[in-house]
Amino acid sequence: MELVLEKVNKLTGNIFVPGDKSISHRSLILGSICQGETRVYNLLNSLDCLRTLECMQSLGVKIELGQDNSVNIKGKGLYGLQEPKAILDVGNSGTTIRLLTGLLSGQNFYSVLNGDNSIRKRPMKRVVQPLRLMGADIWGREDGHFAPLSIKGSQLNSFQYTLPVASAQVKSALLLAGLYATGETVISEHLSTRDHTERMLETMQGDIKISPPEVKIKGGTELRSTDIFIPGDISSAAYFIAAASILRDSQIIIKQVGVNPTRIGIIEILKKMGTKIDILNYQIKSNEPRADLKIGYSELKGIEIKEEMVPLLIDELPLIAVVATQAQGKTLVSGARELRVKESDRIKAIVSELKKMGADIEEEEDGFTVNGPTRLQGAVCESYNDHRIAMSLAVAALLAEGKTVIRNSECIDISFPGFEKTLQNLINF
Repeated sequence: MELVLEKVNKLTGNIFVPGDKSISHRSLILGSICQGETRVYNLLNSLDCLRTLECMQSLGVKIELGQDNSVNIKGKGLYGLQEPKAILDVGNSGTTIRLLTGLLSGQNFYSVLNGDNSIRKRPMKRVVQPLRLMGADIWGREDGHFAPLSIKGSQLNSFQYTLPVASAQVKSALLLAGLYATGETVISEHLSTRDHTERMLETMQGDIKISPPEVKIKGGTELRSTDIFIPGDISSAAYFIAAASILRDSQIIIKQVGVNPTRIGIIEILKKMGTKIDILNYQIKSNEPRADLKIGYSELKGIEIKEEMVPLLIDELPLIAVVATQAQGKTLVSGARELRVKESDRIKAIVSELKKMGADIEEEEDGFTVNGPTRLQGAVCESYNDHRIAMSLAVAALLAEGKTVIRNSECIDISFPGFEKTLQNLINF
């Protein structure tokens, strides 16, 4: 499928974005191992999250998806999951395979996790290695570096571990394993990463102590079911925030977006670049902060983004490259080597495609450099089957003279079904 877009004058109006992807995954997994019935509202009904839902169903959990993106989960308790009859297919979802590797390591049965070609190229040793230190029996290609992963569940031991790579997926996998370990598992991180797993475990009355940069969890404590209200995904909202900030005379409001402090790196960076963002109607629901975001056009300037900021806006860095093409001066992103092992090599992908559109952008080993502002030209662009690349290029297309074609744009459904329709609701030619 191809997404075809042309230059627009401005964006105006109010929108909602779909539910947070990270929280949706975690609500399905943790709701499945709670005691009692968990009701989830505003679940992201995307390909990635549906893979998690299907995997949990294959593990014996009854999950009913309503028409309004609500979900009813009949929890099996910590020890109620069943051995799957077939390979668990995670599709394109890195969150699913990494979190389930942690969860399945502590079960009393055998399971196999696999996914698409992209998943089979993504690094899994970062999860497998610490889980083995806990006593997990895991096999995989190249000694566990790559999927498929074969897991023989066993009794796990608690341990203390410092994450060598800033990764909320690895942290969450170890916390899930820690639920099944004897004693107290202690996880430390050098750089803060998103904390949705910790917040949800706290809400579900897990035996967890959160004192950044450290989190402790005791195994064997049953989780209690609860209602979970999922806010809009800040990573999905980011594309409209960025577009409104660089299209002259734009002004939009995005309603009920998650503003978790470990996720608002994109807001902080865009504010440093000069974007006008007002946070309205702030509240906390299901232990997650949310608010309405009001964004208007701004004159932007280039900035430097260093390694310590990267984990807080890792998904939005390709979009930052687009914004930087319209900012005055140089924007330098470094310490972002993790972008090379996402759904695509996102550094190479965004640099290559923005160059096609006339951007002054150069690839660095661990990031990129952009000199702006530049006038973009429409082009035929590749998505690399990566939803973040496709949506970032869609924002660039709104600025570019002429027509832009984004190939294989169906990958957007991985995280944002309805993206094009939501965009059209804001467009004023």
